[in-house]
Amino acid sequence: MSEKKTILKKRKDFLRVARGVHVVTTCVIVQAALNLSKKSNQWHVGYTATKKIGKAYVRNRSKRRLRAGVRQIFPQLALPNAEYVLISRHNTHYCPFALLLKDLKYALKKINEQLLGGKR
Repeated sequence: MSEKKTILKKRKDFLRVARGVHVVTTCVIVQAALNLSKKSNQWHVGYTATKKIGKAYVRNRSKRRLRAGVRQIFPQLALPNAEYVLISRHNTHYCPFALLLKDLKYALKKINEQLLGGKR
């Protein structure tokens, strides 16, 4: 839908999105919220990985894989004015990339249904 994106970096943005809807899959947790205060065609995305999933190289690899998945999936499916946070799970760094993409597609479709259903 929208091809423009910005990266969420501030804690207050992550907390705002955490109050929205979420979907849990095998490889990733996706949180989302509509930001109706900003009228733009951009979608916003943030990435996080807790220390519970492993050392720094595991967390970094997990976030790299999430960013690669977002580049492939989100331009077609992300809603404008939506903010998404992707949280790595314990197996994000080693699950097959096809499964990660499948989980992202599933989560994004479910989230969009919830966001649009709650908006009407």
